[in-house]
Amino acid sequence: MRTPQILHRCGRGLRREASRPNVLFGGVYGAVLASSMVAALTQYGHTTREVRLYDAQWLLFTAFASALAHGYAHLIARRGFGTRPGPIGALRVLLDEWPLVTATVPTVVMLLGAGWGWWPSANIEYAAFAYNIVFLFGWGLSAARAARRTWGVAFVTGCVDALLGVIVVVANAVIK
Repeated sequence: MRTPQILHRCGRGLRREASRPNVLFGGVYGAVLASSMVAALTQYGHTTREVRLYDAQWLLFTAFASALAHGYAHLIARRGFGTRPGPIGALRVLLDEWPLVTATVPTVVMLLGAGWGWWPSANIEYAAFAYNIVFLFGWGLSAARAARRTWGVAFVTGCVDALLGVIVVVANAVIK
């Protein structure tokens, strides 16, 4: 089999995986969670390197707690339909929340880098916010393309999703 055919099949598999509802949900939720947490943690103006390490720890802890809460809610919801996943099935449901945690990793790395002195710790929240908004645009674009929308419609969808992300993150920051 030739290399272009292999790459095409791999790309198709990645698109299929990325368009799964739990991956889309987790990616979007993780990006919004990361931006909201960074905004909430930096609202008091503390930007020292030590604080950024603390922020990274809290973001990662919150991501795992949120994933656990979502997995737990899915288990309860399935029980409402009369299904019993058993211990292995329950573990699979919980592990199926990996996209939420994974989506927060770039922001965690940004905060860790600021904490370790790789780059300035002041204003790193703006870089994290910008990254996550672009990430939301990408999720919107890829979901629209997976739904076989044209590139133009997918681009507009990505822009609207990014704008909605900004609104949600700003609303969360104001509330906290």
